[in-house]
Amino acid sequence: MTPIITQTNCPELKLVNRGKVRDIYDLGEHLLIVTSDRISAFDVIMDEGIPQKGYVLTEISKFWFEQMSDLIPHHLIATEVDDFPAITHQYRDQLEGRSMLTKKAEPLPIECIVRGYLSGSGWKEYQQLGSVCGIQLPAGLRQSDKLPKTLFTPSTKAELGEHDENITFDQAAELCGIETAQQVSDISIAIYERARELAATKGIIIADTKFEFGRMDGALIWIDEALTPDSSRFWPADQYQPGSTQPSFDKQFLRDYLETLDWNKQAPPPKLPEEIVRKTGEKYLEALTRLTA
Repeated sequence: MTPIITQTNCPELKLVNRGKVRDIYDLGEHLLIVTSDRISAFDVIMDEGIPQKGYVLTEISKFWFEQMSDLIPHHLIATEVDDFPAITHQYRDQLEGRSMLTKKAEPLPIECIVRGYLSGSGWKEYQQLGSVCGIQLPAGLRQSDKLPKTLFTPSTKAELGEHDENITFDQAAELCGIETAQQVSDISIAIYERARELAATKGIIIADTKFEFGRMDGALIWIDEALTPDSSRFWPADQYQPGSTQPSFDKQFLRDYLETLDWNKQAPPPKLPEEIVRKTGEKYLEALTRLTA
């Protein structure tokens, strides 16, 4: 088992960003994206790392980037340290199994969320307004119901510690242009629907997911992560019962635990019991095992 790493320390590399999960280093021509074992919930980073989480997210992203390479170019170049620039090799113990050498791109200012089922913030809005991100839906839908059609529901990109905000398609078009907004809507739905079909053959329902895109030499490119348990809701198909929340192979298990606590969802985070840490790691690993079996 890979050691738990919640923060990398590579002093000879140029650290340009430390996000909720990833440490990003600028290697000049390329970026090195290191996926730590940090986990966040309600936009707060927990103190405890999740066993093998960085490995699982890297392997799942690699799997999906390869599956979708005919739909859109992606930023992944390599995941093996031996294929990285020589300056990184001294940090092999921190990078092995959890890193991606990637192309550089200019990120779009929106996150591209695709929903196939009624859950999360979409369910909350539907209960109040009968809509999801301003898109009206038929009356009478239950929590976790499959939606009549796949929805593209973009959001803003919040700074670390802030919350992303759902926006309408028109607002997304204002931020990145109508042509680009339509392009990312179409490609996001295409990737999601193909992934949903493939995952269904492995006993997994992908309820929703989040994509990020950027531009490289003027062309659209898929960046960040790809259909991981951090960016998606994965439900076991054999336990699917609409009308309530679903069992999951993602961080929803951790969120559900945190909801039982008297915690205001602000930093500092509560201490996580060993059992919650272990079970969260097991759920992530099961998602990878099922998908790639």
